[in-house]
Amino acid sequence: MRGDYLRPGRFSAILQGMTIVNLFAESSTRTRSSFELAERRLGSDVLNFASESSSFSKGETLLDTVRNIEAMHVDAVVIRHNAGGTPWFLAQRCDSVIINAGDGRHEHPTQGLLDALTLYEIWHDPSRPERTGFEGKRVTIVGDILHGRVALSNIYALQKLGAEVAVCAPPTLLPRGIESLGVRKFIRLEEALEFSDAMNMLRIQRERQDRGFFPSLAEYARLFGMNHRRLRSLARDILILHPGPINRGIELDSEVADAPCSLILRQVENGVAVRMAALAMLLQGKRSS
Repeated sequence: MRGDYLRPGRFSAILQGMTIVNLFAESSTRTRSSFELAERRLGSDVLNFASESSSFSKGETLLDTVRNIEAMHVDAVVIRHNAGGTPWFLAQRCDSVIINAGDGRHEHPTQGLLDALTLYEIWHDPSRPERTGFEGKRVTIVGDILHGRVALSNIYALQKLGAEVAVCAPPTLLPRGIESLGVRKFIRLEEALEFSDAMNMLRIQRERQDRGFFPSLAEYARLFGMNHRRLRSLARDILILHPGPINRGIELDSEVADAPCSLILRQVENGVAVRMAALAMLLQGKRSS
């Protein structure tokens, strides 16, 4: 049965005796929950830190916080931070394994991997192991490319697998020079729909909209939201992804979010599997060394 490998206890001894710290300086639900589930299902001890309840709130620097945590003999730190490059900064100065759970506007590597795995499960043909299944496929990332960290990780992963990648957003939400990454750029959703075999609809970050990147959420939904009318108008099937949380009625309406072509819950399930794999690979290597 699909998903058996995610059941509690199935891999309970792989990281037994190791300790992993989840240090989240930004709020998170899916990423933090799936990392914790992955860690526990691999048998590790887990310690959770949140910025509001840690020494951050008392003025301690991030580096001092991590070094104090390391003094307790931990094996890995899963870090989410609002500053791009934070995991790299810590990895240069700390002895434990540092895993990026999202750094500012930069990247979200495990999200890119789970999105790629979700499409791989559908597109890969096991009878042709020499091919990824992404050859000739086109994927468009739609939404807040400027502030989101998911887009860059998706671009790298999808291109590596052989897909052609595009971005679609209002011009104010597209980083300057994004075409240098080898992606196509659309500012009309209708053009992106004609191009795409799959669309990854990024969350509009309402907390940033006080700066007026577009006139209103209603206008964004009308011009860039994927709704049932657009879905029904397509002459071919298209796959819909979303890293969550969804703003229903803005990026997606409920009919699209819950449609058979929606892979959103499959992404959530694969998030646990991908993070289990990443933890096992990184920490088993540390144990061997």
